[in-house]
Amino acid sequence: MAATQAVEGARATSPAWRGGFGRLWTAAVVSRFGDSLRTAALPLLATTLTTDPFRIALVTACGYVPWLLFGLLGGAVADRVDQRRAMWAVDLVRGALVAAFAAAVALGHASIALLMALAFALTALGTLFDNAATALLPSLVPAEALGSANARVMTGQQIAGSFLAGPLVPPLLAVSAAAPYGADAVSYVLAAALVASLRPAAPERAARATGSTLRAEIRAGLHALWADRALRGLCAATTVCNIGMGALIATLVLHITGWLGAGHAGYAATITAYGAGSVAGGLIAQRLARGLGRIRAVLLAGAVQTGCLVAMGCVRALGVTVAAMAVFGLMGMVWNVNLTTLMQERAPAAMLGRVSAAFRTLAVAGAPLGALMGGAAAASWGLNTPALLASGLFVAAVAALIPARAA
Repeated sequence: MAATQAVEGARATSPAWRGGFGRLWTAAVVSRFGDSLRTAALPLLATTLTTDPFRIALVTACGYVPWLLFGLLGGAVADRVDQRRAMWAVDLVRGALVAAFAAAVALGHASIALLMALAFALTALGTLFDNAATALLPSLVPAEALGSANARVMTGQQIAGSFLAGPLVPPLLAVSAAAPYGADAVSYVLAAALVASLRPAAPERAARATGSTLRAEIRAGLHALWADRALRGLCAATTVCNIGMGALIATLVLHITGWLGAGHAGYAATITAYGAGSVAGGLIAQRLARGLGRIRAVLLAGAVQTGCLVAMGCVRALGVTVAAMAVFGLMGMVWNVNLTTLMQERAPAAMLGRVSAAFRTLAVAGAPLGALMGGAAAASWGLNTPALLASGLFVAAVAALIPARAA
């Protein structure tokens, strides 16, 4: 695909809300709302079941492991099957699992082992769902509207997750410990119904060779990713960035409550600023892409985020950290919107699920590695050093992107 078409996106338009895109957007936002209720309530439930930090951490780890085990497989399956049917079927299964979990909580049968099993199962199913969703969107909107469509989906999800779901968790828990999980189960069913109603254009797929195996198809998808210089650079940069993000997020509460001495209120203000910045980033991501080109917009985002991390690590002031995290979130959304759009524009349509899976698998692998590095840095050199470590990794990520500008 020509660089001017795939990278610059100069003729970008907005997708129509009526029809398939509006229903897909609603399904994505409803599902994120329910997921946010569950993920906010789960840590509170875990602390009532055990005081062992290692066992609580295992619940989080179970949300990562399936991507490492099944991520590439999920992408290959997404390229083989009807993506719409795969999405609504997965959501129905996830809804049933969460409903059963809600019943277990209501009856007093919750346990750490059950939390671990739920986290593992939902993420394992998500390896198919997420890759199918990335591959489905181009069949619902015109190519020139992909950037705007991705921005609207991600912005809606950010609003639902950061500003709508969180405040509802305490009143739901006041009703019942099982209420957030019941609401999440309902959200899965609603999302499944919306996706099932879609009528996307049939994807262009070459006939699969007789005897073709999933392993061979995964290998072909990885080859397609490696062969595209822009996608290869973006994948490397995103992996390195996620190592930095893992280091930052794992220690952020210590940075704010310990190094800054700002307490829980300071941490809440920082997280809120990050969410607000992310929403703002969704509103400007497409404008930056039109003015700079997608890869240059990602380069700008990484460079600005690097500056934010340096400010956080060097200036011992809550106001600076709050402002830096707001800008960090804004540029993070610019990065994510343009990264996803570039994947959809440049990857072969028949391999989009596999290319998406490679990106996500490497990103997930980077986060726990970064968390370990951040924890070690904080323990050895001070609570502000993870932010500085992350800034160095972001510099490396930006450097990896520079050769991709001409792709």
